[in-house]
Amino acid sequence: MDRRSEADIPENDGNGAPGAVKAVREGLKDEVTLQIGGMNCASCAGRIEKALAKLPGVSSEVNLALNSAHITFDRDQTSVGKLADTIRSAGYSVADESRSFDIDGMTCANCALRVEKALGKLPGVTEASVNFALERADIRALPGQVGDEDVIAAVEKAGYHAVSRNKSNPTDGQQDSDKTGFDKSLLWLGASIVLTAPLVAQMIWMYLGVDFHLNPWVELALATPVQFLIGWRFYRGAWMALRNGSANMDVLVALGTSAAYFLSLYNMLVAGHGGQTHLYFEASAAIITLILAGKIMEERAKRGASAAIRELMALRPRRARKLDHAKGEIEIDIAELVIGDIVRVLPGERVPVDGKVSAGKSELDESLITGETRPVARVPGDTVVGGAVNGTGRLDIEVTAIGEDTTLSRIIRLVEQAQTGKAPVQKLVDKVSGIFVPVVIVIALVTFGGWLFFDAGIEASIVAAVSVLVIACPCALGLATPTALVAGTGAAAKRGILIRNFDALEQAHNVDTVIFDKTGTLTEGTPTVRDIIPGEGTDKTELLRMIAAVQAASEHPLARAVVDTARKQGVKVPDISDFSSKTGAGVQAMVEGHKVVIGSEAMLADLDIALPEGGLARQITDHEGRGQTVILAAIDGRFAGFITLEDRIRASAKQAISDLKARGINSIMLSGDSEDVAAYVAGQLGLEEGRGRIRPQDKAREVQKLRKNGRHVAMVGDGINDAPALAAADVGIAMGGGTDVAMETAGITLMRSDPALVAGAIDVSISTRRKIAQNLFWAFAYNVIGVPLAAFGILSPAIAGAAMALSSVSVVSNSLLLRRWKVRGE
Repeated sequence: MDRRSEADIPENDGNGAPGAVKAVREGLKDEVTLQIGGMNCASCAGRIEKALAKLPGVSSEVNLALNSAHITFDRDQTSVGKLADTIRSAGYSVADESRSFDIDGMTCANCALRVEKALGKLPGVTEASVNFALERADIRALPGQVGDEDVIAAVEKAGYHAVSRNKSNPTDGQQDSDKTGFDKSLLWLGASIVLTAPLVAQMIWMYLGVDFHLNPWVELALATPVQFLIGWRFYRGAWMALRNGSANMDVLVALGTSAAYFLSLYNMLVAGHGGQTHLYFEASAAIITLILAGKIMEERAKRGASAAIRELMALRPRRARKLDHAKGEIEIDIAELVIGDIVRVLPGERVPVDGKVSAGKSELDESLITGETRPVARVPGDTVVGGAVNGTGRLDIEVTAIGEDTTLSRIIRLVEQAQTGKAPVQKLVDKVSGIFVPVVIVIALVTFGGWLFFDAGIEASIVAAVSVLVIACPCALGLATPTALVAGTGAAAKRGILIRNFDALEQAHNVDTVIFDKTGTLTEGTPTVRDIIPGEGTDKTELLRMIAAVQAASEHPLARAVVDTARKQGVKVPDISDFSSKTGAGVQAMVEGHKVVIGSEAMLADLDIALPEGGLARQITDHEGRGQTVILAAIDGRFAGFITLEDRIRASAKQAISDLKARGINSIMLSGDSEDVAAYVAGQLGLEEGRGRIRPQDKAREVQKLRKNGRHVAMVGDGINDAPALAAADVGIAMGGGTDVAMETAGITLMRSDPALVAGAIDVSISTRRKIAQNLFWAFAYNVIGVPLAAFGILSPAIAGAAMALSSVSVVSNSLLLRRWKVRGE
């Protein structure tokens, strides 16, 4: 393994600060310094040292002041990845960065495992994952330790080719490369068919009773270029695999076809003395042709499985019309835009970036981004997302996000993250694939010996062994899980359901209880003020003015509704001081020398403020009984009145609850509103349970309580205060119109604020897992049945080669059926 010397490793980050990582080789020991997050006391450092000490050959010194761990270890006994995993398991984080690469030349799952193993050995790599279906490698490495050139060199040394996806848009170049490779493969296949057809034709004529044979020298002339020119890729792949101490599909094909070819050559030149004898040139040529055809079909199917990510990437425009005060309308590269620029979008064009409409009105088609099939109206002040198609109007848009911060880039990042993950069952498949080829070679040798033992003759023994070699297919096993995962997550993304990782997909099918937040999830999240009820001795306008002043400092939807109402009524909102908030309860501040408190009954009671009685109390109860939210207000320690707000229930919410109930899933609503409001909304929607007066921390506790009782819980929310509950649930589902915190915490994100998609997320999980199970069953069954049939001589080498070629194609094609998945009701 190539290791850098101490002189090659930077001591600082270029700014004079201590380097994030330093790794050197001293004698038989390696040293590495890891940056650790989450330590806050000396006991944390001790805990990490204790955890690391359990690994063989590891000693460490953890520095709390520098948030670092200097570790000495034996690379033959452990790896940097294991060190990082141990620290993470202890409850802390390790600073690393992600890199992605396209890998060319892999022919089966064993190739992916070999690349993964080579990358895992690089100093500083904490995690390496290679996806055979996507032909992609993703690594996580310590900052400053591993460069793209190091990764590319390691892949080249393993016998493959790597191209970094980190410095430029990976789509265009990769597509060109894929197309070129595909065209070359078609040319090779065409030549192989032309050369193989006469060899196969004579066999067909023989079976039909026509006594026709090609001259043996003609057969040799036709088979040789197929074997050694067109089939050279198999020899090259086999050599690279064997050189690196492993075996793959290429080894099986090279062994099998070479045995058939050289047996034929022997029979022609020696056994037959140049005369007519039994030759197998058609078998060796047909095997190569069929496997090459199968590989081309497999590649085409794999591209179909990953079509969703390419469609999303194709949505990114490269140019934009920028409105310049001096030059007027100019066309520039999208990368030159900055936040605050104004871009003009003409009818029929794609919106170049995320932004806010500053002028014009139109309708946008956002179907490929949000899954919403109907165009959505956009007027000044509305937000738009890059990649959406403009309708008939002209829009001027103020840029609010660029580059990797745009919604489309985040969607692509989430989908890629899910597609490059591995299912737990894939670990078993990887182990099987790792020993598959050696086991098949042993079976072929046993077959050869067995046929000889029963006096079948050396020729029949070789033919049976060749059939075993060429029918065995590790590709089907390697493709079973990743192709289904890619197709399933891609289909979900096209319907507006973004699945961040396989854990979310794995858990979603088990969900039997869904907890909904109310505001912004089951309701529209845009409340409107209904009534302003002043208390005794308080003026209505003055009450609104004081409440609006305090609420102006809050971003809560209820607060914005109050402020908007005040401004629409021409009320001047004064400045405040000493603002403070109590999450889930209320806010308070000083307004023109008066202490104003706004919030729930609990908030006022905690401050010893007397709650309303008599008529006012009954009015509050009546409003809450109609599903309205009531905000109480106190000025200078005295109750001053209340404001009622109404947040309309989403049109699809009732159907969403009904869909879940039809699947046997219980639905619960948790809300910070009063019990009366929660009960009203729950009754309207047909919920099993609706609870009010729930603080943010209580939501997480409710999730944990249900899980302890054996329930599999999904939490659906959209706000910052939902993040703890989203993280605590088996599956966190964030509404796309919500906050970034909610979306980053959740395992699944719904790109449009439609609760009906919750059932869809569960459905796609079930469909994908079912497809994975089907693929694995057929992949294992194919090999378990096919290899014995070949060993007993029931299958000829040519038929075995055809079966091998079609096995992986059938698995990928089965996965492609997921592309037709739709949300129920579409």
